[in-house]
Amino acid sequence: MKNYTITVNGNVYDVTVEETGSTSAPAAAPRRAAAPVAAPKAAASGAAGSVKIEAGAAGKVFKIEAKPGQAVKKGDTILILEIMKMETPVVAPQDGTVASIEVSVGDSVESGALLATLN
Repeated sequence: MKNYTITVNGNVYDVTVEETGSTSAPAAAPRRAAAPVAAPKAAASGAAGSVKIEAGAAGKVFKIEAKPGQAVKKGDTILILEIMKMETPVVAPQDGTVASIEVSVGDSVESGALLATLN
């Protein structure tokens, strides 16, 4: 099972997706979640914050909403990515303080790229 956090029209949903067994017909490529996944993970040594916020899909940084040192609540927008010509908010996975913003407006990012960290 995989867990995703998806934001639709400002509403945050935590969803769990279960993978099923193989089928006899060729399977289509798996679809990615439309909204970036903000996954809390232990930070590597030397990282600014203990919670990593990563891109769930490739895109371009459209706008940065939060600044280092700013307190945020779970679901608050940290930044906005443009993914397939849609503005997609990247939200805080939990309450905390923004420790770092690792990207700039206009940067292209790949799926899984570190966008920001929280404490």
